[in-house]
Formats: sequence, C-alpha cells, structure tokens
Amino acid sequence: MMNPSLLIAGCGDVGSRLGLRLVASGWRVHGLRRTTSALPAGILPLAGDLQQADCPEAWPSGALDYLVYSAAAGEHDEAGYRAAYVEGLRHVLAWLAQQGQSPRRLLFVSSSGVYGQQGGEWVDEASPAEAGSFSGRIMREAEQLALASGIPATLVRLTGIYGPGREWLLTQVRRGYRVASEPPLYGNRIHVDDAAGLLAFLLQADQRGQALDDCYLGVDDSPAPLAEVVAWLRERLGVSHWSDESSVRRAGSKRCSNARARALGWAPEYPGYQQGYGAILAGQA
Repeated sequence: MMNPSLLIAGCGDVGSRLGLRLVASGWRVHGLRRTTSALPAGILPLAGDLQQADCPEAWPSGALDYLVYSAAAGEHDEAGYRAAYVEGLRHVLAWLAQQGQSPRRLLFVSSSGVYGQQGGEWVDEASPAEAGSFSGRIMREAEQLALASGIPATLVRLTGIYGPGREWLLTQVRRGYRVASEPPLYGNRIHVDDAAGLLAFLLQADQRGQALDDCYLGVDDSPAPLAEVVAWLRERLGVSHWSDESSVRRAGSKRCSNARARALGWAPEYPGYQQGYGAILAGQA
C-alpha cells in the first residue's frame, strides 16, 4: 500500500494537523466537516454533517484504507455528546456499509474522561474506565460501538489538549488563578501537535504491518499537580497578583501513563508542560 487513503470524520484542529502530516507523506486524505472552507490546502474537502443520517453527496468512491473518527460535541450536554460520538459514528459506519467500503483500521479519538479515578492513581489502558459523568459514560458507549463495528478498531484516549488557540490555563493564570496545593490535583495533558502526531504514528505503524492494541492513551511523559504548573506559568508570565476567587475546573485527579504508546516507538515532541508551554510563550508552537 504505497499511497493509502484516509477519511477523517470530524476534521477539526487535531484532524487537520493529522491530515497535513499524512499528506506530506503521500497519503490521500479526505476531511469531512460541515464547513470545508476551514480545511487547510492539501486535505480533500468533504462537506457533511455527522448528525444527519443521509450520506454526503460527494462521498469518496473507491477504497478507503483508514478511518479516523475525531468528532467534537457542539453542545456540552448529554444530547450533544450522544449526537456527536454515538450517533455520528453510527452514521459514518452506515455510510461505509452503503458504499461497500471496509477500511483496514478505524481510529476512534476518545478521551481520558472515561476514567473515574480521583485519588491521584496511575492509570493506563488496562485500568477500569468507569466514569460516572454523562460525558464519560457516553464516550464509553461510543468506544464500544467502534470496537464492535466489524472494522479493526483502536481507541485513542487523549488527555487535556493544549496549544495554539487552546490557552485557557494561560488566560486564567494571567488573571491570578488560585489553586490549592494539597491534596495535589494531578492533571494530564498533551500538546495538540503531539495528539496529531500520535494518531499519524499509529496509522503509519499499521500501514507498515505493526500490530496495534485496541487502546492507547495520548498523554505526555509528565503528569503534574496543577498547582505546580500554575506556579511555573506565574513565574514565566511575571504574574504576582492572586484572584480573590479560587476556581478549579474539575475534581478528578489521576496520572495517565503513555508507556504503551512509547513501547510501540512513539515519543512526544513536548514531553512535559515546560516544553509545551515554553514553546507557546516563545511563539514557536
């Protein structure tokens, strides 16, 4: 397979970065999204709505070697999550069946939010994924749909994505974000370029004939307490004031391991928050 073909369903920021990497390697990449004008040059535009049952009119003919399902919920409620992750995937699988296409592998872009651990435990792909939140439960339902699709499937559970345009924490720190240091609230993150890079790595590994597991965690090398990250950013940004309000966006605390992806040969370009945020602050990423 010299020039594989790939369909990225839900080709947003991560999908576009993935697509550009593979286009540069000679892949033929179709990007499905509602507004195709936002796609970068090189990715073949496919206008379509994952929430509609009708197959897009310009659906690519011929074989599709790979499918990456990388949707994002438009509404952050139970209905929005179900529409984006469960029903959207169900629609794409039906469209493939209608066209007689059977990709070699499906990568389903999931989230570490499927884990419910809150005590700072180390988590890997074998850890129980039993989050009590509606978002975690619905994502697990979508994962099971992918694994039962009849297409060899791999789940990629990404942790907190940050990078250009994803600078919520930087904004909060500039405002004097206050975080309790005890007990430590561990966070997990991955730079957006590393998220795209991991997906590309897995697809290219499969193309080379390497055996893939059914799940990988997408995370950098260094889960860290949020208070540590905030202190580091405050120093780099020269912030000395504190907000009168203390606000933590989430209550979960866990440490995700990337050992399985690293064992396959992947390594993050930004192994810790210092490298990733350092590049952002230097205007390099």
